[in-house]
Amino acid sequence: MNKTVYLGMIGDILHPGLTNIIKEGAKYGDVMIGLFTDKAIATHRRLPYMTYEQRKEVIENIKGVACVVPQDEWSYVPNLRQYKPDYIIHGDDWKEGSEQELRAEVFKVMEELGGKVIEIPYTKGINSSSLDKEIKAIGTTPDVRLKSLRRLIAAKPIVRIMEVHDGLSGLIVENIEVKNGIKTNHFDGMWSSSLTDSTSKGKPDIEAVDLTTRMQDLNNILECTTKPIVYDGDTGGKPEHFVFTVRTLERNGISAIIIEDKIGLKKNSLFGTDAIQTQDTIEGFCHKIKMGKEAQVTKDFMVIARCESLIAGKSMEDALERTFAYVEAGADGIMIHSKEKSGNDIKEFCLRFREKHPMVPLIVVPTTYNQIKEEELHSWGVNVVIYANHMLRAAYPAMMKCAETILENERSLEANPICMPIKEILELIPGTK
Repeated sequence: MNKTVYLGMIGDILHPGLTNIIKEGAKYGDVMIGLFTDKAIATHRRLPYMTYEQRKEVIENIKGVACVVPQDEWSYVPNLRQYKPDYIIHGDDWKEGSEQELRAEVFKVMEELGGKVIEIPYTKGINSSSLDKEIKAIGTTPDVRLKSLRRLIAAKPIVRIMEVHDGLSGLIVENIEVKNGIKTNHFDGMWSSSLTDSTSKGKPDIEAVDLTTRMQDLNNILECTTKPIVYDGDTGGKPEHFVFTVRTLERNGISAIIIEDKIGLKKNSLFGTDAIQTQDTIEGFCHKIKMGKEAQVTKDFMVIARCESLIAGKSMEDALERTFAYVEAGADGIMIHSKEKSGNDIKEFCLRFREKHPMVPLIVVPTTYNQIKEEELHSWGVNVVIYANHMLRAAYPAMMKCAETILENERSLEANPICMPIKEILELIPGTK
């Protein structure tokens, strides 16, 4: 019987370095590819462009590959213990950087199993990270972007969404990453907020801007980013209008729309209970959800129902009754909203909702209860966290400070420390260099 050589691989972008390591592994025995699933990848890196099934089909047909098995964790240990290979092969690049801990773990387990670790020189000049940047610069397609939100919800404990209101804020959310141990934290998608869209134009947030105007601004973000976008649809308008909105968004590659169960002229709920409009009837809002779901062409687009019961001062029972009905009507997820600073009502809602619907995505906007970390929200059953207006809120005081500094000093020299060099800003924009 041939010996088994284990090789962990993402397999999203193939290059000579990967085929070289497969050839080397085949010298020692049958190469078993541990193909990282979306779940294994998403908590550490960007979601792959191809699905697991697509990547598996490609890898299975590479010469020298004996079989492909799923690797559900970033750590190799669970698969090494399950399959007990004679060897594991890896490039020697993991001797440095954040993967040193992973390397030490592998050596320890292979020693326990009586196996060996084969390290080969890393292929210089070609790597997945640089190729990933090149592909990202090319962009994406509406179809790929549309599908990515559902894939992320299925793969990650928490999907992290940040508000954007123009192309530049979109580029920041697209590119920013922060190392956190062996993980790399980043934003998974973008929130197209009606509040920040109107506020950035100096207009009130009253749902008076039509879809055509919103799409003109949204296209600026779509053209320079690749991550999924969740659209703030306010009340969704009349059911007949909502059908048109769903079709337009889906056609443009938007992943989801969130609509709230209020009726009448929009008034922002930040200004107290007097600003809360009457909630739609359960039957009326369910009808709107059903019409939206019937209008969409693909199974990938999501219609998410936002419940305002807790904001409006109604009972927990009212919120649960409504959201259970919304799911029955076809809603792909529930956003529960609250201004309670402790977050206790959100916790109670999530735990009770999960008793009936363990799999339906739950979305929260923890602006008022922002002391609660994502890990705790996940323990309540939350799938998606939206940071709904922070990019605009951060931009305004920075611009005010810059303007005041110039006025105070009658020149711009003193403003330099709080201004990013224009060259660095331009480098964010694809095609500038």
